[in-house]
Amino acid sequence: MTQSLFDPEVWKAAWINDPEAGVNRMLRAGTVPAHSFDDMARARSFHKQAFNEEGIKRTARIMGWLRTQGATIKDSSILDIGAASGVFSIPFAEEGANVTAVEPSGPLTALMEESIKPSIKENIKIVREQFEELSIETNGWQNKFDLVFASMCPAIFGWEMVEKALACASQFCYISTSAGPKEHSLIQELRPVVGIKEDLVQTSDMAYIIQLLNIYGYSFQTLITRETQTVMMSVDEAVKHTLGWFSFFGMPTDEQSLQKAETYLRRTYAGKRIPVQQGGRFGKVLVRIKNQHMY
Repeated sequence: MTQSLFDPEVWKAAWINDPEAGVNRMLRAGTVPAHSFDDMARARSFHKQAFNEEGIKRTARIMGWLRTQGATIKDSSILDIGAASGVFSIPFAEEGANVTAVEPSGPLTALMEESIKPSIKENIKIVREQFEELSIETNGWQNKFDLVFASMCPAIFGWEMVEKALACASQFCYISTSAGPKEHSLIQELRPVVGIKEDLVQTSDMAYIIQLLNIYGYSFQTLITRETQTVMMSVDEAVKHTLGWFSFFGMPTDEQSLQKAETYLRRTYAGKRIPVQQGGRFGKVLVRIKNQHMY
């Protein structure tokens, strides 16, 4: 067993420099994580999916898992990092928690404010800042919150940001992120069209987090699942998204490749809507700050 497997600096550098890590893929596709929902139309689309029947069930499943691990929601103080439009902040508040919701997006925070019922308005404080840039010392957040919660939040990228989140927690810190390469049915369909072999890249932001938590001696529970959803798109919508998809998945973005993809889509799906299945493997980790024994 080589010493480097237990050298935290090796893992920290590997995560930040991994070209296939989630945030690095977003940047490669031309998306700045903190501004990815600055467009109201995109924010509304996200909000609709988050609060539809399946989205509500997903939220309930995650909250249920937290309870089975001993985390209490009622009367707890919760820091929701990357709160989006209140996907978890609102249900947390409805169960009696006092929530501080950190979200930099104007459109998403506006949608959250619209969705907060008067009965829980006093239970949610919205902080419209980037978690990466705010000072936990200035805000008095050191060990302040019973539960720090970060669900699929790009702000939690790199060990420095994980440590920052952990520093805000007094009892639990929950983080979820990708645990394997993203799946995209249309990208798989278009690979042979543009002459690209199947993507064999295997990476996992969660693997970096788990390894570093282990090296630094934290107690935690993890859960790895595979989750997918299908979105129906028009041909025009699919063509519009092709450049961003190709950039994100490391596909060629030259004019010839994009034209081949468009020609294929328009010929194959003429007069039809395209079912696009997206998803992958996702990881959840709940770190025990106060009581490190098995629940």
